[in-house]
Amino acid sequence: MNTPSDSRTKKLTSLLQQLWRSVFGAADAVALPTTGVARKSASWVPIRTLSPRHKPHIARQLRALPASDRYLRFGYAATDEQIERYVQGLNFERDEIFGVFNRRLELVAMAHLAYSVDPQWATCAEFGVSVSPHQRGKGLGAKLFAHAVMHARNQGVNLLFIHALSENVAMLKIARHAGAVVQRDGSESEAYLSMPQATLDSQLNGLMQEQMAELDYQLKMQAHQFRQWLNTVQEIRQGVRDARHSSRGP
Repeated sequence: MNTPSDSRTKKLTSLLQQLWRSVFGAADAVALPTTGVARKSASWVPIRTLSPRHKPHIARQLRALPASDRYLRFGYAATDEQIERYVQGLNFERDEIFGVFNRRLELVAMAHLAYSVDPQWATCAEFGVSVSPHQRGKGLGAKLFAHAVMHARNQGVNLLFIHALSENVAMLKIARHAGAVVQRDGSESEAYLSMPQATLDSQLNGLMQEQMAELDYQLKMQAHQFRQWLNTVQEIRQGVRDARHSSRGP
Protein backbone atom coordinates (compact mmCIF):
# COMPACT_ATOMS: atom_id res chain seq x y z
CA MET A 1 0.00 0.00 0.00
CA ASN A 2 1.35 3.39 -1.01
CA THR A 3 1.73 6.04 1.68
CA PRO A 4 1.18 9.80 1.11
CA SER A 5 4.96 10.30 1.14
CA ASP A 6 5.34 7.69 -1.63
CA SER A 7 2.77 9.54 -3.73
CA ARG A 8 4.57 12.85 -3.22
CA THR A 9 7.88 11.25 -4.20
CA LYS A 10 6.40 9.85 -7.43
CA LYS A 11 4.87 13.22 -8.31
CA LEU A 12 8.17 14.98 -7.64
CA THR A 13 10.05 12.45 -9.76
CA SER A 14 7.57 12.94 -12.61
CA LEU A 15 7.92 16.71 -12.44
CA LEU A 16 11.71 16.45 -12.45
CA GLN A 17 11.62 14.19 -15.49
CA GLN A 18 9.41 16.68 -17.35
CA LEU A 19 11.68 19.56 -16.37
CA TRP A 20 14.74 17.56 -17.45
CA ARG A 21 13.28 16.84 -20.89
CA SER A 22 12.26 20.46 -21.42
CA VAL A 23 15.66 21.88 -20.39
CA PHE A 24 18.05 19.30 -21.83
CA GLY A 25 16.07 17.82 -24.69
CA ALA A 26 17.26 20.55 -26.99
CA ALA A 27 20.81 20.37 -25.69
CA ASP A 28 21.04 16.71 -26.62
CA ALA A 29 19.66 17.28 -30.12
CA VAL A 30 21.92 18.29 -33.00
CA ALA A 31 21.57 19.14 -36.66
CA LEU A 32 23.03 16.95 -39.36
CA PRO A 33 25.91 18.98 -40.83
CA THR A 34 25.38 17.95 -44.45
CA THR A 35 21.61 18.21 -44.74
CA GLY A 36 20.66 20.72 -42.10
CA VAL A 37 17.84 18.45 -41.02
CA ALA A 38 17.31 19.02 -37.29
CA ARG A 39 16.77 16.23 -34.85
CA LYS A 40 14.32 17.21 -32.15
CA SER A 41 14.30 20.98 -31.77
CA ALA A 42 17.78 22.50 -31.77
CA SER A 43 21.27 22.23 -33.23
CA TRP A 44 23.30 23.56 -30.30
CA VAL A 45 25.50 21.06 -28.49
CA PRO A 46 27.02 21.95 -25.08
CA ILE A 47 30.75 21.54 -25.69
CA ARG A 48 32.75 22.09 -22.53
CA THR A 49 36.46 22.76 -22.07
CA LEU A 50 37.98 19.92 -20.08
CA SER A 51 40.57 20.19 -17.31
CA PRO A 52 42.94 17.76 -15.56
CA ARG A 53 40.15 16.68 -13.20
CA HIS A 54 38.34 15.22 -16.23
CA LYS A 55 41.14 12.76 -17.01
CA PRO A 56 39.15 9.78 -15.64
CA HIS A 57 36.24 10.72 -17.94
CA ILE A 58 38.56 10.97 -20.94
CA ALA A 59 40.21 7.63 -20.16
CA ARG A 60 36.82 5.89 -19.81
CA GLN A 61 35.57 7.35 -23.09
CA LEU A 62 38.66 6.26 -25.01
CA ARG A 63 38.89 2.82 -23.40
CA ALA A 64 35.26 2.17 -24.35
CA LEU A 65 36.13 2.58 -28.04
CA PRO A 66 36.28 -0.71 -29.98
CA ALA A 67 39.59 -1.72 -31.57
CA SER A 68 38.56 -0.40 -35.00
CA ASP A 69 37.78 3.05 -33.57
CA ARG A 70 41.02 3.14 -31.59
CA TYR A 71 42.83 2.36 -34.82
CA LEU A 72 41.16 5.27 -36.63
CA ARG A 73 41.69 7.69 -33.75
CA PHE A 74 45.36 6.99 -33.03
CA GLY A 75 46.53 5.39 -36.26
CA TYR A 76 47.14 2.10 -34.47
CA ALA A 77 45.13 -0.30 -32.29
CA ALA A 78 45.97 1.41 -29.00
CA THR A 79 45.89 -0.75 -25.89
CA ASP A 80 44.40 0.36 -22.58
CA GLU A 81 47.91 1.03 -21.30
CA GLN A 82 48.76 3.19 -24.31
CA ILE A 83 45.50 5.12 -23.89
CA GLU A 84 46.31 5.70 -20.24
CA ARG A 85 49.73 7.09 -21.17
CA TYR A 86 48.10 9.37 -23.75
CA VAL A 87 45.60 10.68 -21.19
CA GLN A 88 48.26 11.25 -18.51
CA GLY A 89 50.38 13.09 -21.08
CA LEU A 90 47.68 15.59 -22.05
CA ASN A 91 48.88 19.17 -21.60
CA PHE A 92 45.85 21.17 -20.47
CA GLU A 93 47.86 24.38 -20.11
CA ARG A 94 49.19 24.42 -23.67
CA ASP A 95 46.46 22.57 -25.58
CA GLU A 96 42.68 22.69 -25.49
CA ILE A 97 40.60 19.58 -24.86
CA PHE A 98 36.85 19.75 -25.39
CA GLY A 99 34.09 17.32 -24.53
CA VAL A 100 30.38 16.58 -24.70
CA PHE A 101 28.66 15.11 -21.64
CA ASN A 102 25.33 13.32 -21.68
CA ARG A 103 22.62 13.58 -19.03
CA ARG A 104 24.38 11.03 -16.81
CA LEU A 105 27.57 13.13 -16.92
CA GLU A 106 29.30 10.54 -19.10
CA LEU A 107 31.79 11.90 -21.62
CA VAL A 108 30.47 10.71 -25.01
CA ALA A 109 32.75 12.70 -27.33
CA MET A 110 36.03 14.55 -26.94
CA ALA A 111 38.42 16.52 -29.13
CA HIS A 112 42.07 17.45 -28.70
CA LEU A 113 43.32 20.70 -30.20
CA ALA A 114 47.12 20.52 -29.93
CA TYR A 115 49.12 23.70 -30.48
CA SER A 116 52.58 23.51 -31.99
CA VAL A 117 55.54 23.64 -29.60
CA ASP A 118 57.90 24.63 -32.42
CA PRO A 119 58.19 28.46 -32.67
CA GLN A 120 58.52 28.08 -36.44
CA TRP A 121 54.97 26.69 -36.54
CA ALA A 122 53.50 28.78 -33.72
CA THR A 123 50.37 29.58 -35.73
CA CYS A 124 49.58 25.92 -36.45
CA ALA A 125 47.48 23.41 -34.52
CA GLU A 126 46.43 19.77 -34.93
CA PHE A 127 42.94 18.36 -34.37
CA GLY A 128 41.91 14.89 -33.20
CA VAL A 129 38.48 13.61 -32.17
CA SER A 130 36.72 10.52 -30.81
CA VAL A 131 32.97 9.86 -30.54
CA SER A 132 31.44 6.98 -28.60
CA PRO A 133 29.83 4.40 -30.95
CA HIS A 134 26.32 4.82 -29.49
CA GLN A 135 26.49 8.56 -30.21
CA ARG A 136 27.34 8.27 -33.92
CA GLY A 137 25.13 9.90 -36.53
CA LYS A 138 24.38 12.97 -34.41
CA GLY A 139 26.99 15.24 -35.92
CA LEU A 140 29.07 15.48 -32.74
CA GLY A 141 32.35 15.12 -34.64
CA ALA A 142 31.45 18.02 -36.92
CA LYS A 143 30.29 20.12 -33.97
CA LEU A 144 33.56 19.50 -32.11
CA PHE A 145 35.55 20.34 -35.22
CA ALA A 146 33.68 23.63 -35.71
CA HIS A 147 34.19 24.43 -32.02
CA ALA A 148 37.92 23.71 -32.28
CA VAL A 149 38.21 25.84 -35.42
CA MET A 150 36.63 28.80 -33.63
CA HIS A 151 38.93 28.46 -30.61
CA ALA A 152 42.04 27.98 -32.74
CA ARG A 153 41.14 31.03 -34.79
CA ASN A 154 40.66 33.10 -31.64
CA GLN A 155 44.10 31.98 -30.43
CA GLY A 156 45.76 33.29 -33.58
CA VAL A 157 46.07 29.95 -35.40
CA ASN A 158 45.88 30.34 -39.17
CA LEU A 159 46.43 26.72 -40.22
CA LEU A 160 44.65 23.72 -38.74
CA PHE A 161 46.15 20.32 -39.49
CA ILE A 162 44.48 16.93 -39.41
CA HIS A 163 46.41 13.70 -39.79
CA ALA A 164 44.14 10.73 -40.42
CA LEU A 165 44.10 7.32 -41.99
CA SER A 166 42.70 7.43 -45.51
CA GLU A 167 40.00 4.97 -44.43
CA ASN A 168 38.77 7.42 -41.82
CA VAL A 169 36.06 8.60 -44.19
CA ALA A 170 34.00 10.40 -41.53
CA MET A 171 36.86 12.63 -40.36
CA LEU A 172 38.02 13.47 -43.88
CA LYS A 173 34.44 14.26 -44.88
CA ILE A 174 34.16 16.73 -41.99
CA ALA A 175 37.44 18.36 -43.04
CA ARG A 176 36.40 18.64 -46.70
CA HIS A 177 33.00 20.01 -45.73
CA ALA A 178 34.78 22.77 -43.77
CA GLY A 179 36.84 23.68 -46.83
CA ALA A 180 40.09 21.91 -45.95
CA VAL A 181 42.52 20.74 -48.60
CA VAL A 182 43.02 16.98 -48.26
CA GLN A 183 46.17 15.29 -49.56
CA ARG A 184 46.31 11.51 -49.67
CA ASP A 185 49.55 9.56 -49.39
CA GLY A 186 48.73 5.86 -49.53
CA SER A 187 47.08 4.67 -46.32
CA GLU A 188 47.37 8.12 -44.69
CA SER A 189 45.86 11.50 -45.46
CA GLU A 190 46.55 15.02 -44.33
CA ALA A 191 44.04 17.86 -44.29
CA TYR A 192 44.92 21.53 -44.05
CA LEU A 193 42.39 24.22 -43.22
CA SER A 194 43.37 27.88 -43.57
CA MET A 195 41.48 30.20 -41.24
CA PRO A 196 40.87 33.93 -41.27
CA GLN A 197 41.96 36.18 -38.45
CA ALA A 198 39.85 36.40 -35.32
CA THR A 199 37.23 39.11 -35.09
CA LEU A 200 35.30 40.63 -32.20
CA ASP A 201 32.31 38.53 -33.26
CA SER A 202 34.30 35.27 -33.18
CA GLN A 203 35.74 36.17 -29.77
CA LEU A 204 32.31 36.96 -28.31
CA ASN A 205 30.82 33.85 -29.88
CA GLY A 206 33.52 31.69 -28.30
CA LEU A 207 33.01 33.28 -24.89
CA MET A 208 29.23 32.85 -25.08
CA GLN A 209 29.47 29.19 -26.02
CA GLU A 210 31.87 28.55 -23.15
CA GLN A 211 29.49 30.17 -20.67
CA MET A 212 26.46 28.28 -22.01
CA ALA A 213 28.29 24.95 -21.91
CA GLU A 214 29.46 25.60 -18.34
CA LEU A 215 25.89 26.42 -17.26
CA ASP A 216 24.63 23.25 -18.93
CA TYR A 217 27.25 21.17 -17.12
CA GLN A 218 26.44 22.70 -13.73
CA LEU A 219 22.71 22.06 -14.23
CA LYS A 220 23.41 18.45 -15.17
CA MET A 221 25.65 18.10 -12.14
CA GLN A 222 22.95 19.42 -9.81
CA ALA A 223 20.30 17.18 -11.37
CA HIS A 224 22.63 14.18 -11.08
CA GLN A 225 23.30 14.90 -7.41
CA PHE A 226 19.58 15.36 -6.73
CA ARG A 227 18.75 12.03 -8.39
CA GLN A 228 21.36 10.34 -6.21
CA TRP A 229 19.84 11.94 -3.11
CA LEU A 230 16.33 10.94 -4.19
CA ASN A 231 17.44 7.34 -4.73
CA THR A 232 19.00 7.31 -1.26
CA VAL A 233 15.77 8.64 0.28
CA GLN A 234 13.74 5.99 -1.54
CA GLU A 235 16.11 3.25 -0.37
CA ILE A 236 15.82 4.46 3.22
CA ARG A 237 12.04 4.53 3.01
CA GLN A 238 11.99 1.06 1.54
CA GLY A 239 14.25 -0.15 4.34
CA VAL A 240 11.92 1.38 6.94
CA ARG A 241 8.90 -0.29 5.35
CA ASP A 242 10.69 -3.64 5.21
CA ALA A 243 11.71 -3.29 8.86
CA ARG A 244 8.14 -2.50 9.90
CA HIS A 245 6.83 -5.46 7.95
CA SER A 246 9.41 -7.77 9.56
CA SER A 247 8.58 -6.51 13.05
CA ARG A 248 4.93 -7.37 12.61
CA GLY A 249 5.82 -10.98 12.05
CA PRO A 250 3.91 -13.50 9.92
